[in-house]
Amino acid sequence: MKNEKVNYKHGFLLLVIILISYLLPLTSPVTHAQTASEIQSKIDQRNQDIANLEKEIADYQKQLDTLGSQSLTLTATIKSLTLTKKKLEANISLTQDKIAARNLEIERLGSNIANQENSIADDRRIIRQAFLTVNEMSEQSVPAIILSGQSISETLDSLERLGTIQANIYGHINSLEKFKSDLEANQKSSQKAKTDLVTLNNQLNDQRAIVLSTTKAQTALLKETNQSEASYKQLLAQKKAQEAAFQNEINSYESQLHILVNPTSIPHTGSGVLSWPLDKIFITQYFGNTPFATANPQIYNGKGHTGVDFRASIGTPVKAALSGVIIGEGNTDLVRGCYSYGQWIMIKHSNGLSTLYAHLSLQTVSIGQEVATGQQIAYSGNTGYSTGPHLHFGVYATQGVEIKKFDNSVNCKGAIIPIADFSAYLNPLSFL
Repeated sequence: MKNEKVNYKHGFLLLVIILISYLLPLTSPVTHAQTASEIQSKIDQRNQDIANLEKEIADYQKQLDTLGSQSLTLTATIKSLTLTKKKLEANISLTQDKIAARNLEIERLGSNIANQENSIADDRRIIRQAFLTVNEMSEQSVPAIILSGQSISETLDSLERLGTIQANIYGHINSLEKFKSDLEANQKSSQKAKTDLVTLNNQLNDQRAIVLSTTKAQTALLKETNQSEASYKQLLAQKKAQEAAFQNEINSYESQLHILVNPTSIPHTGSGVLSWPLDKIFITQYFGNTPFATANPQIYNGKGHTGVDFRASIGTPVKAALSGVIIGEGNTDLVRGCYSYGQWIMIKHSNGLSTLYAHLSLQTVSIGQEVATGQQIAYSGNTGYSTGPHLHFGVYATQGVEIKKFDNSVNCKGAIIPIADFSAYLNPLSFL
């Protein structure tokens, strides 16, 4: 009777092992092929839309670059504003498509994560059940039951089947580790996609604000000039005279500063400590006594151009040249008749340098905020005294620069801008 009981248990054990060995391989990840395929198809369509919009935006930019090389006329200016508006609107559509693509990507990743979590749960359940079933088979140990077979062939067969179930269990343990690794990767990708989504939403709001300001500028220009080229030329001359008057006030103040700049307090020239403030670099005016500065002595007062100008259409992202703290920002256009930097930002860096970003269309940082190298801080524009959209980039020895509110100015009373001792103005190209 005892041997029959053992043989009965032995046979039942073999049946359980066979069932488990067949059951384990069936616990592959649950997939929803049709849903995944549909999502991927939508993502592909969005990517194609993105590519088409990028091509359209590049065409607008090419037309704007061509206009920028032409003489300054009312017709060219209006056309430039119209093209800029179309480009910005295309950028808005591009951002919206990118947002939609990110949402689809998050949906796809969410489906993958759910499948992997289900697979992990299934594997854990079956492995746990396998061990529980084997342990509950008999009061005797599994090896004792297998070795109680009546023949060597039965014993070997039992060991072979036990080896199979053991290999399957180990295989599923390994798959658990793989599922876990894939799950962590998908969760990380999903989190990045969500972070990108926040950035894109912020960018979308910025672009809409820039379109609004560009539309207002175009409307105001048409109203102010009454679409007359003669009135436009008169307006330009007036702006130029007011800019020259304000620059003379600044020059007069700066000549009295006499701030001693210690050369050892700033990096050596050629050190390359600064990064370019734009992704695409095209210099339109250099530092110092450039031809334009020489041709406009009433503005530059013999000092020459105090920074470097980069070609940048309205709405181009502007980035911090180095990590630091925002120590100043302003908008001289808030004071009617004050033609200077327009919207500007200044960053103080820890190496004795400060950098200025001017003629912006929109600032996206505030005073006291810490920024990292390459972080977007603004969008380029055509504010202040500017003969066309561009970014003015200035570098100063921090020791010799301060931010001043001009309370006694003729045309710019109340305007806030950075001013510096003549020796504090540095050539940006010496540090880029």
